[in-house]
Amino acid sequence: MKIQAVDSLDGQPLKEEASSVHFEEDTGEKEHKINPTGWHLFVDLDNLLMYVYKDGEPVKTYEVSGGKPSAPSPIGTWRIISKDTWGEGFGGAWLGFNVPWGKYGIHGTTEPWAVGRSNNSKGCIRMRNEDVRELYGIVPHNALVTIVYEGMPFYPMRDGDRGSDVQAVERALKKLGYYHGSEDGVFGSSLKNAVLKFQKENKLYATGVINNSTYERILQLEKEYDEKQKQLNRQQEEERKRLEQELE
Repeated sequence: MKIQAVDSLDGQPLKEEASSVHFEEDTGEKEHKINPTGWHLFVDLDNLLMYVYKDGEPVKTYEVSGGKPSAPSPIGTWRIISKDTWGEGFGGAWLGFNVPWGKYGIHGTTEPWAVGRSNNSKGCIRMRNEDVRELYGIVPHNALVTIVYEGMPFYPMRDGDRGSDVQAVERALKKLGYYHGSEDGVFGSSLKNAVLKFQKENKLYATGVINNSTYERILQLEKEYDEKQKQLNRQQEEERKRLEQELE
């Protein structure tokens, strides 16, 4: 595990809205990109662990479990926008996220033996009851929560689906000029029309359903787009420095 303190995510200042997944691979270890101020929870569903940071420094580590394949946890970076002391089924503590397509959060469980063994919830992050009560007592409203899961299996996406994978497609197709709606993680008619147009222009079977071949093509073109943007930004920065030197 490598820790890197940042005051922005993907080059953008931290804000209330959800942002994309933030992690990097380096010699097989995840790099935790952590906000240098305040509380930040980093949930690694590949290893079933939650790392708690305050002001960029590690404070605590807990075992957790996330969503099962048919009901995945919301991948991305969120904020805790609600806290409550719900009944024993939730371990007496609830910390809710600002996920736009559903109600997700951190809570306890009536099956503590399953925590840290597998991802088997309906999408929320489960903890042992004594752990979630402790977390509830120390983590405030507006704390950041980053959830990553590299091993999450791919499933075709279609009209009516909701989730992080849908939101990632919305974001990618917006970059590529096909989608102009909100990045809310809800597969509606606007996204379906964007997918149909993308499939036709890329000589893919036009169904409006995002199968594996469509998804891989979207990711490929998004990567190319991002590389071009990075190159353009470098050129602009070099030009800015050149002009500054001429004016000195």
